[in-house]
Amino acid sequence: MRFFTLYIYVLLLSFLAACTTFVSPVSVQETSYSAPAREDNMALGNPSGAGTAHHNYLIKRPQYAMSYHRYRATPNWVSWHLNKAWLGSVSRQNDFRTDTSLPADWYRASPNDYQYSGFDRGHMCPSADRTASVEDNSATFLMTNILPQAPNNNRQTWEQLESYCRRLVDQGYELYIIAGNRGTGGEGSNGYARTIANGNITVPSHLWKVIVVLPEGSNDLSRINTSTRTIAVIMPNTQDVNQKPWTAYRVSIRDVERLTGYNFLSNVPQWIQDVIETRVDNQYVAPEEYVTTF
Repeated sequence: MRFFTLYIYVLLLSFLAACTTFVSPVSVQETSYSAPAREDNMALGNPSGAGTAHHNYLIKRPQYAMSYHRYRATPNWVSWHLNKAWLGSVSRQNDFRTDTSLPADWYRASPNDYQYSGFDRGHMCPSADRTASVEDNSATFLMTNILPQAPNNNRQTWEQLESYCRRLVDQGYELYIIAGNRGTGGEGSNGYARTIANGNITVPSHLWKVIVVLPEGSNDLSRINTSTRTIAVIMPNTQDVNQKPWTAYRVSIRDVERLTGYNFLSNVPQWIQDVIETRVDNQYVAPEEYVTTF
């Protein structure tokens, strides 16, 4: 009888040990999840080597980073990270305003400079990409983040791509985006113009964008490989740009480098750049994904 009782006791201890072994990995797994985090807006690099030069002036904010051109009074490029940590329910602030952080002797664009010009105040880092807080959204309305954009470009074709990027975030991806402009002279609702605001603000001829798409995660740079999806576009700054969907303007990143003279993805190993920068994205985008959220 004593032997039988001892045998049952041993079996019970073995069962409890097995249960403990089974439960603990689940507990560890449940506590290892981390919510999406905001990453460095310039994680991919500094495309133009921006610094203190007046034509290539580096401005870094929590919401985005940019190279600004004093003599054009527009950004050369703006770079930002986009994932769920940047998105929320804050409404569009619409508080367009002069950026008083620029040196005092520089021309500082004002919202009224665009009035009756025939061009929209076109965001580079979009308002809808920064909706987690009022401060984040308001930062996108500083005039250093704005350039003269053809209305049909800003409100339709360009915005379709912006909305598509946010749709990718909803599907579990995070993005690194760099957008900018090149050339002089565009066509707005009043016709062709090279400048506005009495010659103080240059109207670009083209807008471009470079996008790196990653599954949501951490250690982002180390996860970029030769299979990583990249999207690049070059669009004319004209009213007839909306005759085609944004997908018709897809090019390779190398095409944008040739247009701008910039070096994109410079923090990514060169052998990976040589693969992903030479591809033109051809992933199918359904027509219903052209719906805008402007």
